[in-house]
Amino acid sequence: MTEELSERRTAVVIEDDADIRQLLETVLEQAGFETVSAANGLDGVEAVRRHNPLVTTLDVSMPGIDGFEAAKRIRAISSTYIVMLTARGDEIDTLQGLDSGADDYMTKPFRPRELRARIEAMLRRPRANGDAPAVAAAAPAQPAPTVVAPAPVAQVATPPLQQQVSSPDPTIVHETVARHAAPVGQSVVPIIMQPAAAAPDDGEGWLVHRGLKLSSATRIVEVDGAEVDLTRSEFDLLQALMESRRRVRSKADLALMLRGESYITAYYVSEADKRAIEVHLANLRRKLADSTVAPRFIETVRGVGYRMTSDD
Repeated sequence: MTEELSERRTAVVIEDDADIRQLLETVLEQAGFETVSAANGLDGVEAVRRHNPLVTTLDVSMPGIDGFEAAKRIRAISSTYIVMLTARGDEIDTLQGLDSGADDYMTKPFRPRELRARIEAMLRRPRANGDAPAVAAAAPAQPAPTVVAPAPVAQVATPPLQQQVSSPDPTIVHETVARHAAPVGQSVVPIIMQPAAAAPDDGEGWLVHRGLKLSSATRIVEVDGAEVDLTRSEFDLLQALMESRRRVRSKADLALMLRGESYITAYYVSEADKRAIEVHLANLRRKLADSTVAPRFIETVRGVGYRMTSDD
């Protein structure tokens, strides 16, 4: 991504509904983006090709090619962050959207503040080409404060309440509780973040495990010497698991990590977020040629989460 492109902070809005398209333009412009809009999938793909945006919002049900096909074509030419917005809330649609190359999937009607918070979380993650996290692209240039807290996704304007609880157990560094509004009837369960044991490396900065190697500096993954092409989410998940080694990472924990909220441990995690982790892990295993029956690299701890296999 060139310096000029970074300064422009371009976002492409692909949406056939004029009212929703205008709302998305407003939300993104308030976040510091210049917007380019398209009313159908073909025009949207061309807009991405011409403007190489940092962020792209994409409707699913559109005239011509649908959002799933548009996402595949966009992913083939660009590393833009893709957020799919649709009235389809079924599990199969969520899985298909993520499998098409989307980074996030939200159902309509959506809350503008939640959309902006999710975009800001994505921008904290490195792009596939190895660029630094684009967190500064989410808002106009301003003097940076000492500590930046993720924007709350709830419509309630009350700031999060945080507590740090000391523990005599040396394996637990801290427990941070941040209360944000969850859907009615849903409880928010704090997640205790524990430090992982140091992951083994080969002395050159590579994490290694049974023929699997990962370099966080170059964002390269190899299996038995052959490079494996992973998406941003797949790479981040694999890195988190390799750094944690035998410590189990829950789906909620991994979902928060992908959203850039690893240290805000009581954010609401929906079932759709957890299903997204399942899809990403399934795709990751497929690319690593890893069996779920007799796993070489990643094993499932039923009812709990995922971890790396034993070194034996």
